[in-house]
Formats: sequence, structure tokens, C-alpha cells
Amino acid sequence: MFFRKILYALTIIIYSVSVAYPMSKGDSIDKYAAIVMDANTGRTLYQKNSNAKRYPASLTKMMTLYMFFEALQTGRIFRNTLIPISAYAASRPPTRLGFNPGQTIAAETAAKALIAKSANDVAAAIGEYLGGSEKNFARMMTKKARRLGMMNTNFINASGLPDPQNYSTARDIAILSLALRKHFPHQYRLFNTTQFKFHNKIIAGHNKLIKSMDGVDGIKTGYTRMSGFNLASSRRQGEKSIVAVVMGGKSAFSRDAHMAALLEHYMVQASDVKTLVASRMPAFGKVEHMPIPIPVAKAPLLLTEEIVAIPLAKNMISDHEHDSALLTALTSERAVPSAAADAINEIIIKNPPIPTYKAKNSVHSAIMPSIEMVPIFVENEKKRWVIQIASLPTQSEADRILDKASGSVRAVLANAESYTQYFKQGEAHYYRARFSGFPSKQAAWNACSQLKKVRFSCYALKE
Repeated sequence: MFFRKILYALTIIIYSVSVAYPMSKGDSIDKYAAIVMDANTGRTLYQKNSNAKRYPASLTKMMTLYMFFEALQTGRIFRNTLIPISAYAASRPPTRLGFNPGQTIAAETAAKALIAKSANDVAAAIGEYLGGSEKNFARMMTKKARRLGMMNTNFINASGLPDPQNYSTARDIAILSLALRKHFPHQYRLFNTTQFKFHNKIIAGHNKLIKSMDGVDGIKTGYTRMSGFNLASSRRQGEKSIVAVVMGGKSAFSRDAHMAALLEHYMVQASDVKTLVASRMPAFGKVEHMPIPIPVAKAPLLLTEEIVAIPLAKNMISDHEHDSALLTALTSERAVPSAAADAINEIIIKNPPIPTYKAKNSVHSAIMPSIEMVPIFVENEKKRWVIQIASLPTQSEADRILDKASGSVRAVLANAESYTQYFKQGEAHYYRARFSGFPSKQAAWNACSQLKKVRFSCYALKE
């Protein structure tokens, strides 16, 4: 513990000194993005370029692990399930464990290999095992991302190996970090893995902050030349809890130092009371370039053709389903760097901060105001049409009807994105089942017409 504290102190001291020396021109300036979120309230404590398109590198494996943990939770696989390594998986470039085709790896060891070693061969093997092929598994990952509220993310593989179509944002990765913590509290402990044993060898992990900083319990590192040095972190102190994401660092050390400074500075500002923040977006001083719709809750539209949900008692809603409200709220709020945080940002980027705004209407979940679909503000952006086919009492029911609809009218929904939208009315919880991506009212109406022919309720609305 003594050496751990010394290492952490040195990290902060060296970081503070490094702020005085500007980075060289072109070093990761166009790759940098960061966000810090209060896990108790959903409030954004700090952000820079948090909705800008970035390459996640091995942070992609966080979604691979989400899908993996979901399979464990539902009994599709078990801790000792042997996952086969195909010739394709064995051929993935480093970092890897180095399998021969036909070998196997136990499920729990596979999870540790993704977390600590960031093994690309294991990621591909998991993708093939759960999705039939890595390509299909990547589609499943993207679909899951949408349903978690990650509206600006697309996955093309299970590992994060370089591909222009494998992208995300700092905010989306923060949402995923919180989802992993909240939906899989038992499996999440694996993110604290700093080393694991494989074939009688001890393999050390890459996440140095777990050892060097008190309260850090994960989550994941990532690096490619395309992305720069990335890190998602989670820290808890007493009743306070925050998650943070740094993308585009110029080195592993500067990334870790930057993250340590963010975690130290913003833990002080975090709340020790669990609430649920819901807020309309303020006007902001700088428009970011990714016009992606963001789901936020609102009172239901009572149409005669809509499937009406029967209210459930509060204790009948699982934590997994209820937490979707927090994830939805997270995507609705922006905060930006304060003057006190400017120095922290200099280690990676020297752009001036944009104005600071405080969230309005922050309330406890018991009096959470109604919410609506709100797009990230972009000048002259045209609204897109969506269709809604149901409002149901659980996330799983909404997912099932979306899957059923997708399979019933494949041609009509081929280019549409399915997602669910949480809302609460009184003590009842609901999940709207929707498809987005229709360029016109007529296109949305046409889709509804086809769905009604196969006995689905449907109506169209603008986002």
C-alpha cells in the first residue's frame, strides 16, 4: 500500500510539471476527447469533444465483454465453458495469446484475457462463439449499443483492430462503462484483474491505475496508431462514484497521468447521494460535428393502435431494466470544462475551453420530469422520422418485439436502427420500441403500412 501511494503521488507530481511544457504540434490534438460522469447522478462533470467521432481501439472489447457477461447471466455459457479457437481467430494480429487452431479457452479465462491482455484472438473467438461469425457479432454489438443509448457508435469487429467503420465517442464509452458496472456487478469485478495465469505463466495487465490509485476498480485500456492511447476508468470513494474516459493520449504515461488528474479533481465534485438527473439540453457555445439523435424520456402518446403497457409494481422492475433510465439521462446532459480544469486539458490538447453550463431541472428519480427525444444540436440539421411499434413494461419485451418486427419485414427495415426509449409515468415504467433512420414521413408511413399488414401496431413521428 505504501509503494502504491508513492507511485500515485509521483504520477500526479510529474503530471503537474508536464503541464508547463506544451506538446509538440500534431501530437494527438485531433484525436483527444474526454468525459467525467458522476455515476450517482448521471451529471457530466467535465467534457471535451465528448460527442466527437473517435476510434475506441481495445475499448471495443468492453462491448464484447458486455455481450459475454449477458450470455453468462442468461445461462448460454458458463464459467468453465470451453470456447474454440478457429483458424480465423488464431490469425488475428497482436496483442494475442498465441493459440493454434482447434485449441480452446475457458470462458472465465477468456474474459480475463480480454481485460488484462486485450487479446485479439480471444475477442474474435468469443465473437464467433456468440455470433456465429465475428461480422455478425459486430452487428449484434452495434444493436446492443443503440439499446443502451450509445447513439454515435458503430462496431465492425470484436477486438477494436483498426477499421474506419469501428468508431465511438467518449460519452458513449462512459455510458457503456456505467452499464457494465450496473448490469453485471458480479462479473464487473473481473475488470479489477491486473494479472492472470495462463498455461502456467503469469500474464500482467496494462491498466496501471488499478494498482497506483486508490479507489480505481477498472475498466479498460486501448491503443492503436489510429486512435492514440485510450482509457476508461471507474473510481469509488465512500459513497461517491465516477467514471471517466480519455481518448487520443500521446503516450500511455501521459494518458494515465491525465486520467489520474481528472479522477482526483472531479471526485471532489461528485455527489454522495444517488439521484437520477434528467435535463433538457442547454444551448452551448460550440457545435460538435456528429448529428446523432439522443434518447431522453417523455409521457407516452396514447394512440388507439399502440400496445398499452399494464403498470407494474416498482419491485417487479429489475435493476437491469430500471438502470436504462440512468443511461438515457446520461445521454441528455452536457457539461464542459471549467476554468479550473483548463490546466488538466493541456497535457493532451491546447484548444481553448468552450463555455460552462450547469444542468437545469436536476431532481431525484422519484420526481423525475418527463423526457423526450432530443437531437444533439447541429445548425440547420433536419429532423428524421422514426416509427414506434409498442410501449412495453420491460426492456426484454421491447427487445423481443423489435427482433420480431425486424424478422417480419426485413426489406423495409434493412436500413433502420432499432432502439428502446425508457420513460416513467407515475410508478409505472415503460420502454418504447422504435426504429429510426427514415428520411421522410412517406418512408416512415410506408414502413408502418408493411408492419400493419403483419399485425404490428405502428405510427410515425419526427425525432
